[in-house]
Amino acid sequence: MTTTAEPTTELGKARTRKEDARLITGRTRYTDSITPHGTLHMHVVRSPLAHARINGVDKSAAEAAPGVVGVYTAADLGVDAVGLPCAWPITPDMKSPQRPLLATSTVHFAGEGVAVVVARTAAEARDAGDLVEIDYDPLEPVLDMEAALADGATLVHPDLGTNENATWVFDSGAAGTGGSVDEAISAAEADPDSVVVRRRFRQQRLIPAFMEPRSCVVDPTGEQITVWSATQIPHILRTMTTVTLGVPEAKLRVIAPDVGGGFGGKIGVLPEEMLCVALAQRLHKPVKWTETRSESLLAAHHGRDQIQDITITAKRDGTVTGLDVHLLADMGAYLGLVGPGVPILGAFMFNAIYKIPALKFTCTNVFTTKTLTDAYRGAGRPEATFAIERIMDELAAELGRDPLELREQNWITHEEFPFTTVVGLTYDSGNYEQATQQAKQKFDYDALRREQAERRARGDKVQLGIGISTFTEMCGLAPSRVLGSLAYGAGGWEAASIRMLATGKVEVITGASPHGQGHETAFSQIVADQLGVPFEDVEILHGDTQSSPKGLDTYGSRSLAVGGIAIVKAAEKVVAKAKKLAAHLLEASEDDIEFNAGQFTVRGTDKGKAIQELAFAAFMAHDYPEDMEPSLDADAVYDPENFSFPHGTHLAAIEVDTETGKVNLRNYVCVDDIGTVVNPLIVEGQVHGGLAQGIAQALYEEANYDDQGTLVNGTFVDYTLPSAADLPSFDTAVVSTPATSNPLGVKGVGEAGTIASTPAIVNGVLDAIRHLGVADVEMPTTSQRVWRAIQEAQGRSTQETPVDTHSPGAGLGSIDPNNPQGEVQ
Repeated sequence: MTTTAEPTTELGKARTRKEDARLITGRTRYTDSITPHGTLHMHVVRSPLAHARINGVDKSAAEAAPGVVGVYTAADLGVDAVGLPCAWPITPDMKSPQRPLLATSTVHFAGEGVAVVVARTAAEARDAGDLVEIDYDPLEPVLDMEAALADGATLVHPDLGTNENATWVFDSGAAGTGGSVDEAISAAEADPDSVVVRRRFRQQRLIPAFMEPRSCVVDPTGEQITVWSATQIPHILRTMTTVTLGVPEAKLRVIAPDVGGGFGGKIGVLPEEMLCVALAQRLHKPVKWTETRSESLLAAHHGRDQIQDITITAKRDGTVTGLDVHLLADMGAYLGLVGPGVPILGAFMFNAIYKIPALKFTCTNVFTTKTLTDAYRGAGRPEATFAIERIMDELAAELGRDPLELREQNWITHEEFPFTTVVGLTYDSGNYEQATQQAKQKFDYDALRREQAERRARGDKVQLGIGISTFTEMCGLAPSRVLGSLAYGAGGWEAASIRMLATGKVEVITGASPHGQGHETAFSQIVADQLGVPFEDVEILHGDTQSSPKGLDTYGSRSLAVGGIAIVKAAEKVVAKAKKLAAHLLEASEDDIEFNAGQFTVRGTDKGKAIQELAFAAFMAHDYPEDMEPSLDADAVYDPENFSFPHGTHLAAIEVDTETGKVNLRNYVCVDDIGTVVNPLIVEGQVHGGLAQGIAQALYEEANYDDQGTLVNGTFVDYTLPSAADLPSFDTAVVSTPATSNPLGVKGVGEAGTIASTPAIVNGVLDAIRHLGVADVEMPTTSQRVWRAIQEAQGRSTQETPVDTHSPGAGLGSIDPNNPQGEVQ
């Protein structure tokens, strides 16, 4: 990453993370490391079928197994009428089936829990689980979204009368934020100087492959029920446990200890968490559950899974005139905590960085007999960015234009900020020209275009493609009023407290709950600057509803842009209190007190007090103003006035072997504008991780089901994740146009790499082989799929595929002419 001189303030300093010392030396505690005295272990017996009636459960053999304390169904636990919450009813008439803690009469996806075994050890619970006999009557699975909506389709939930969860529509013409898309399409179809480009894109189903599997421990033996969970949302989990099970919220303490990754996959309220609470209350002992990796891939929620029908209209000079978006989004069998709203988050980003005058977005959510989908890194924004960046490349191809020049023609220029978009959002700051120009220089764009032309002229077997993605995103999930207008089940605020300890040290309590982002380091840097105390003297407390009672947790790139600003607001209150005390002790007017780098001084003199001295004076309380409490501590709750809008330009050089379909990512350059940078090392890590996930979707990852609804790649042997050896060294840089909506000018970086990289890769693959007649390659663009696309475009047979063990997706199974995309067999 491009760096500059070391700053004199903490803000912008490349500090190594405080957290890492304990994390990399094994001195941390993940949830599975926590085992209170007398802990019992829970194992979930899961359905192997995607759709079936339950005729009976024979528990006798399992109950007699060594170490078994009990085997329970939903009826045994009295939770057969208990359902998990969905916090985002996107329409008033949304169909919302009850998601049970354990299936009762019918299972609706392979992996759904039917019974639980509780034993003295985890191994005994798993062994006994194999002895539970369940009599199933198979039903027809529902796997295809379009077929699920057809007349006469098998219903996932017959009581709902439909497989449609909801249809949500935004029309800029009707909303008054832009023109009519229908009119734009009609006008373009009638105008020989206009074009209409229609494409269908597929967002495949992905699995959030976090490092630490999900885990929960519940101890009911104290005055409060203590819940440890590998979760992103300890505060929301506490509230939702009360909503689900009726446990008084004041009697619940939820702790998220060190959490090994989440990527949205730990944003849910889990049936397993609720079962642990119910069993702990029943048995009066601690109960623990930790999933296996196979369970995680099978039954933890999945992400993406959309069909995107996109229509773009433009003048032949390249000016875009309208965009029509029709989505089908697979919800799976049930609704996740925010699952129905994930596509809606993307609705506001299809216009991206472009001045599109008319936009219509229609999304239909569909039930199938698959694992439910919910938020996955980017949550709706990667899907939207993929669609608009792919269709811009398709429009460029239709017009015979350089795709980067076409983008520049249509984007918002830096002089036009703040800019209100066709969906009504106000982008406060940005400079797409700056980021793009720097990316082109680092990438050597013009030289690579010349090389591409030379290779095509020579007819090289290895062709070069240039992939482009220019993106923006709305992050810092907020403001509360906006979320309320979208029927979101929570606010967008965040809370923080600062405690000035007697010895001059500082405790900061945040409602943001990290799972690998580096909160302790970045927040310490912010506080050190705000209060003028040493970085080492700041302690960040988080993830425990007892020490941090208020918060809305971590997702949607909101930790810094919302949680960080709450800390700034609390610090401002601390400084204001300290200033009042300093004026009193220095016998000066408060108006004459100046604060700089931790020192309060009387203007024009050398008389002063350090903030640490004032903290001790407040603690002693021997001498303080009559109208002041003897404390410098302060609380703040920050509700932002707007989202933040990072942006960037990502460029990929892709080589494709036209004889084997092998895809090689030769070079990747990205320049991101994330506003003010707090810690460049953390930024670089977030960008690298995000790029790896986005590139993985483009080249490697896909959750595959067979025709019976069985997940066929439910292990890391079959579900392909890239290693460091599969990826190049990324060439990254940041530029900064500070946000105007918050005092630090920060925007957010956690999702940027994932949002931007997927279309850059796919656009690059197609750019390499489009001249061979290839119109599209469905993700992931494995060797098999690329080779098939080339063969079909050239009118050749695809009965046999050359073996290339070094290419993405190699070894995915035999080639079947009835399986045109080369799915796993």
